[in-house]
Amino acid sequence: MTRPDIETSANGDEPVLVAEKISKRFPGTVALDGVDFTVYAGAVNVLIGENGAGKSTLMKILAGVDRPTSGRLLLKGMPVEFKSTREAAQAGIGIIFQELNLYPNLSISENIFVAREITRNGVVQHRQQEEITAKLLDRLEQPLKPGTLVRDLRMGQQQIVEIAKALSQNVRILIMDEPTSALTSAETEALFRIIADLRANGVAIIYISHKLEELLRIGDYVTILRDGKLAATAPARSITVPWMIEKMVGRNVNAPRHRTPAISKNDPPVLEIKNLTLPRVGGGFTLENVSLTLHRGEILAIFGLMGAGRTELFECLMGLHPEASGEIWLNGRQLLHESVRDRIELGLVLVPEDRQRLGLVQKLSVAQNITLANLNRLVTWFWLSDKREAEEIDIMIRSLAIKTHSPKQSITALSGGNQQKVVIAKSLLTQPQVLMLDEPTRGIDVGAKAEIFGIMNGLAEKGLAVLFVSSELPEMFTIPDRVIVLSKGKITGQFLHDELTEEALVLAAGARQQTEHPVPAGQTN
Repeated sequence: MTRPDIETSANGDEPVLVAEKISKRFPGTVALDGVDFTVYAGAVNVLIGENGAGKSTLMKILAGVDRPTSGRLLLKGMPVEFKSTREAAQAGIGIIFQELNLYPNLSISENIFVAREITRNGVVQHRQQEEITAKLLDRLEQPLKPGTLVRDLRMGQQQIVEIAKALSQNVRILIMDEPTSALTSAETEALFRIIADLRANGVAIIYISHKLEELLRIGDYVTILRDGKLAATAPARSITVPWMIEKMVGRNVNAPRHRTPAISKNDPPVLEIKNLTLPRVGGGFTLENVSLTLHRGEILAIFGLMGAGRTELFECLMGLHPEASGEIWLNGRQLLHESVRDRIELGLVLVPEDRQRLGLVQKLSVAQNITLANLNRLVTWFWLSDKREAEEIDIMIRSLAIKTHSPKQSITALSGGNQQKVVIAKSLLTQPQVLMLDEPTRGIDVGAKAEIFGIMNGLAEKGLAVLFVSSELPEMFTIPDRVIVLSKGKITGQFLHDELTEEALVLAAGARQQTEHPVPAGQTN
């Protein structure tokens, strides 16, 4: 007779890991409240929910990072309790975290084998490690050298290293938390082929993502959390995206609307870039003759695939590449040798793609992160005004609807969407003329995305010039007034909102040469 705790699913799949009535309480909050979660062998077990729903907390418990306040775990029908990630790994459970856990000063191979090096007579076998790493990278269709330092990799490539590190271990249960958030479409397809291979070999995949369409494509079972509780569970073949959104959000999510910007053709641009060129080490160009304009109250999107030069464009605007040539004009003033701080004071500010490493200080509170870059504005006669600081913090928390129990709460206790709002709040306190956002919705849920776009719309209505980068095609059809496409460092297309089509954007993103596309006077690039 089959035991009740290892009953097979409707598909005939056998549970390999079962979480029963899992609860996790932190001071002032309940992250999980009696959650049941079943993981089936040889299947893709999808877990979704809004930021703050408890997904990452549950995964940390399964991977041995945290221990539950109450409830139990059953591995192949037997109770288990993991006191560390090492114990979970020994039981065959691996995890790929959403926030990268790599050492930038070490090579790819050294990161993959960190704390479990291959040794012979006490000597680390670097050549053997690099050979294994090369095979893993080849499997992931990545032409990277194992000896490359991680700090020299772009975000998507670092994500691939995390995946390779997990694959290098003999896992039977693999947790993937937002594995495609920084990947190109080609890299995503390569990952899906790996997942299919693992699934065919009986590995259980726990897959977390906010990209709902891809979940139905690769998932077998879907479990939805909301506010720390189990909201629904169902076979993937029997559900739809609207059903998932309804169960996940539990409320109406208003899609961001494009509004008509109040731009006069006679108004001078607040930002103008002329023939910006950034040479690439070893020859060629990362950016080549990029020119564009941005007006007050306008939202301009930069669309392109990984490696198109999008992030490098923002870095040039912030003065991080002195080797770049061309002209950058801000409010009629040409920027030449100004430092990053100087450019911020002049009205340029950047919300970086990697909010954990570049946008936030993990050891500080919500309040401290908001005001950290703006303390000079809150000082009177060499003294920090606690009253003014508290007022500014309160205004930002209320105006951006940052969900936090207290301004003194640790920034790490906030969901990804609310952490992103904190980075935006910090940027807005600098009183910018131009707000730049690099992948502002990376790794956040559908509800938080709508909120972030709503914030951007509201800022533009108040006259702020907004420039944002995204590799997500659907985001181009939401709030941008114009879209400029970058491919291999060149502008290959530019479109007004009403002229956008998916076909045109995809063709331009894969193009090599500049394409001509007329734009009405007053809104040219």
